[in-house]
Amino acid sequence: MNVHVSAQSSANPSSGKVQTHLGALWRPALRQAFVKLDPRQLVRSPVMLVVELTALVTSVLCFVPAAQPGDGQVSTALGVQIALWLWFTVLFANFAEALAEGRGKARADSLKSAGQGLMARKRVGAQFHSVAAASLRTGDVVRVEAGELIPGDGEVIDGIAAVNEAAITGESAPVIRESGGDRSAVTGNTRLVSDWLLVRITANPGESTLDRMIALVEGARRQKTPNEVALDILLIGLTLIFLLVVATLQPFARFADGNLPLIYLAALLVTLIPTTIGGLLSAIGIAGMDRLVRLNVIAKSGRAVEAAGDVHTLLLDKTGTITFGNRRCSALLQAPGVAAAELARAALLASQGDDTPEGKSIVEYLASLQPLALPAPDGMRLIAFSAETRLSGVDVDGLAYRKGAVDAVLAYLGLGRDGMPAALASEVEKIAKSGGTPLLVAAGGRLLGAIHLKDVVKPGIRERFAELRAMGIRTVMVTGDNPLTAAAIAAEAGVDDVIAEATPQKKLARIRAEQAEGKLVAMCGDGANDAPALAQADVGLAMNDGTQAAREAANLVDLDSDPTKLIDVVQVGKELLVTRGALTTFSLANDVAKYFAILPALFAGIYPQLGALDLMQLHSPQSAILSAIVFNALIIVGLIPLALRGVRIRALDAGQLLRRNLLIYGLGGLLAPFAGIKLLDLLLVALGWV
Repeated sequence: MNVHVSAQSSANPSSGKVQTHLGALWRPALRQAFVKLDPRQLVRSPVMLVVELTALVTSVLCFVPAAQPGDGQVSTALGVQIALWLWFTVLFANFAEALAEGRGKARADSLKSAGQGLMARKRVGAQFHSVAAASLRTGDVVRVEAGELIPGDGEVIDGIAAVNEAAITGESAPVIRESGGDRSAVTGNTRLVSDWLLVRITANPGESTLDRMIALVEGARRQKTPNEVALDILLIGLTLIFLLVVATLQPFARFADGNLPLIYLAALLVTLIPTTIGGLLSAIGIAGMDRLVRLNVIAKSGRAVEAAGDVHTLLLDKTGTITFGNRRCSALLQAPGVAAAELARAALLASQGDDTPEGKSIVEYLASLQPLALPAPDGMRLIAFSAETRLSGVDVDGLAYRKGAVDAVLAYLGLGRDGMPAALASEVEKIAKSGGTPLLVAAGGRLLGAIHLKDVVKPGIRERFAELRAMGIRTVMVTGDNPLTAAAIAAEAGVDDVIAEATPQKKLARIRAEQAEGKLVAMCGDGANDAPALAQADVGLAMNDGTQAAREAANLVDLDSDPTKLIDVVQVGKELLVTRGALTTFSLANDVAKYFAILPALFAGIYPQLGALDLMQLHSPQSAILSAIVFNALIIVGLIPLALRGVRIRALDAGQLLRRNLLIYGLGGLLAPFAGIKLLDLLLVALGWV
């Protein structure tokens, strides 16, 4: 005997809109900027840790000038200004990271509130007992009834029910989940709105979709991606090189009977090391993951997102991705002697009892051509479509209107295949050979014509494929259709290649063949038969409503279960890589200008020959140092929006994209400091600060 125990939750998913605009985030981000001054936190960003230590040393030196020889050349006022701007540099970098994290934390807090106090009805033997949802483990079986929250990720083993997944996906329309098939997976913290389900839990606490989403949007907890690690190593190497460079300047100055204040050397170190990219690197990564979360895609690792940015080949299912999931009406074909208006009215009337997507598409198609008047509902006797009869229709004004499969309508009229007019029979055959589905329309015992149902290519998909092609990405359509039908749809959609009569073995073989040529491959899928290919692909996007096997094999999960999302994931991956590369280029190019700004000003009195390199003609060594420090801090502020938004990707191949970014961020990074430091020098002199 089962014991009925109600599952309860003390908190409902937040229905309020998550505030992610600057006005709501800047205050907590500013507080976090100061919190992140803790060296234990800054150790994740070695470059900024060096800046903080330099700021600390400078702060001490400006108040104890006698502690070091030569420091007496620097006034306390100038020393304080340099120290303050160094601290501001660290704070601005921390602020950028905190701002990026704040977007995610706002959503994470909303998600966390949904699972607090959630209880579950766990099966123990033949009975069900109430337990905390947090205590559930993989393999536990729970019963969920209408109005209750599903306590964790799982797979339906019994029952069929409608589930509201708005707490996770934002989409309020309920979706059907049932045992068996490819729609058996359920997500924790989503609500049953009808019937009941028996669910086997498939994720331990901390490993669910909700937990992964929270970890992803809380940028502070994310692991660095391989590219970030590699770039960190590069930045550390450059920092060490510039540290050695700056350390050798004082001996050179002493050799020529000169002297350089240590405050100047400390400031010079900060301006030469790649502080711009060092300060924004973490923010770029967090913002990239935030864009992915806003697409409602969960990444199991950052490696998958970066791989998406380098993908060469996309494998896309035809149905639901390239075409609409259901066949749609595309044309009406009259029998000889039948007017187009007569056929249209008969098709409209005969479709009134057809609630299938195909039947609705006929009504929509006719409405788009010309509005047609319908008789009063009480004067019509609807004949609903059924899989048994394969007919739908209506009886009105003494006439019987029918629409359905070719054989079904002919049998209804008492005709054989040879009973169709030759012209109409020819059109029906053409529809069938093209991969479409022909339907016949009859009224008053007469055959009026045919309806052409076909896989309709989604609007705008051809243009998106063209953009991908321009970026060097090939698209491959995967379909179970015969080669003739597949070729026709592929030509209409504009894909580069097609796999017809696809099987799991064919998909797997194609992925391996592409990878053998050194290419990265991405694909999406939802069924258990897609699991091997998803596991083999470099980027595997599983549908959240698909099987558990597919979700486990993939490294990305789309909560909206939209196969076209794979294209957007590739876009995000490319934006992430390009943004990181562009700002790294800009940061390194900055250093060239700083050499011309600071070194000639510092050494002009010691080595007059360096006066030839003094292109900026800055006012004094003091103004040169301070201008460079101020520019270094302000440029981080100026680039924060770009780091958070990402560099927009144009439909260009890799070579063209590289040349474009080198021109904008390479040349721009080279010229910007010349103009910026010179203007700041004039301003500081005018204000009397140096």
